[in-house]
Amino acid sequence: MKKIGILGAGMVGRAIAADLAKVFDITSHDNSEQSLQILGSIDDTIKLIPADLEDSNSLQDLIAPFDIIVCAVPGFMGFKTLQSVIKAKKNVVDISFFPENALDLDALAKENKVTAIVDCGVAPGMSNLILGYHNARMKIENFECMVGGLPKTRIKPFEYKAPFSPIDVIEEYTRPARFVENARVITKDALTDAELVDFDFAGTLESFNTDGLRSLLYTMKHIPNMKEKTLRYPGHIDLINALIKAGFFDTEKINVSGNNISPLSFSSAILFKQWKLQPGEKEFTVMKIKISGENKSIVYDLYDEYDKKTNTSSMARTTGYTCNAAVHLLANGLFKDHGVFPPEFIGKDETCFNFIIEYLQERNIIYKKTVVAK
Repeated sequence: MKKIGILGAGMVGRAIAADLAKVFDITSHDNSEQSLQILGSIDDTIKLIPADLEDSNSLQDLIAPFDIIVCAVPGFMGFKTLQSVIKAKKNVVDISFFPENALDLDALAKENKVTAIVDCGVAPGMSNLILGYHNARMKIENFECMVGGLPKTRIKPFEYKAPFSPIDVIEEYTRPARFVENARVITKDALTDAELVDFDFAGTLESFNTDGLRSLLYTMKHIPNMKEKTLRYPGHIDLINALIKAGFFDTEKINVSGNNISPLSFSSAILFKQWKLQPGEKEFTVMKIKISGENKSIVYDLYDEYDKKTNTSSMARTTGYTCNAAVHLLANGLFKDHGVFPPEFIGKDETCFNFIIEYLQERNIIYKKTVVAK
């Protein structure tokens, strides 16, 4: 039985561990004993090890016993952690979604004969995989992805709950958004180009620019039009823009009653309480992918809800189980190339693509495909 080491036991990391434990010998590491205890209550077969995952020196020894590593740490520490895992010569699947370019580690991975599959969640992740599959089979002119995770019950003022660290969500709102238009990379502020879009089951949502194309900006330069937009309930943009203009997301410290405080750190702590997804709270993930070219349009629709049978959030399911499908690819020898691979490189292989789609279908995560001839 292969041994899998999971770095991070947050909401998504726990879903990953519980699913993989059905097949593999799983050990989960986190600096939060509370998170590990929650995981232990879900599955007592999983080994739990408290660890400072930011300590790159001890990380090498920590991951030495494992065949494959899953990196599910917060984005701010993701690049350095992945770099350490590659140096330790461990195959890895990463969902930390760090802001740095993962392809910068490609040469290091090849040198260490490591396979690193990165950005392997829902979006980025499945959006890349689907684009990569069709890119290998047709000339694509337009790619658009709209995606969001939202609570079923809308509670003012935010009408939002975060499945991961608030500081990573705030990063989406403050990082300039890049998209491709007429073969040119365009940069705009996040939260711009707002549109109201109607979805089955989810209703009317607000879409806006975020910097979600990530690796596609480098790997799919031949596609002349590409964009990704985030989905929230209507009114969310105005509320976030008010916080931005008031300085709540500024990183430079300010003096408050003799204490130097980062507004961003303060806001993240406050918003953690507001945005924390409570156990059993119902939420959903919605995504629409549009690909067009060669006189046809291909649309993939996803709508997934909290799973009350396993008490697993939809965002944890759609992100974590995609990651797990990639772990199975490595464990079963279905993908063996050395280097750093965003999912669009995996998707071009039909066997790998079908394996991941079917793995998700077995867990009732369904990407509904529609093809329309123009």
